[in-house]
Amino acid sequence: MNSSLHLYQIAIILIASVMIFQGGKNFVRRKKGQTFLKLLIRVIVWGGMAVVAVYPSLTNDIAELIGMQGNINAVILTGFILVFLMIFKLLSAIERLEQQMTEVTRKESLQELREK
Repeated sequence: MNSSLHLYQIAIILIASVMIFQGGKNFVRRKKGQTFLKLLIRVIVWGGMAVVAVYPSLTNDIAELIGMQGNINAVILTGFILVFLMIFKLLSAIERLEQQMTEVTRKESLQELREK
């Protein structure tokens, strides 16, 4: 590793740290939909991104191992982060919608029971 980190490396480390912290906080507070599996996946993915940001040559070793050549770490890592952030936001929105639908369905069912 170089003795100095580039700006993109610092940004990725900060983003990964925030995402892992939020996942851990949500898990500890037992927020709805938070499971140990989700926390584990979050730690593996974001932790992996942080490791790749700190040790970019690691991707070259992995690329050689699986038979790929060329090093476009920054582009791939940036794209991966953006896609992963969008997926997390979509999953959060879907979970909120499911919770709201469940609540509305329960209220309507209780209202129907009261009317009978």
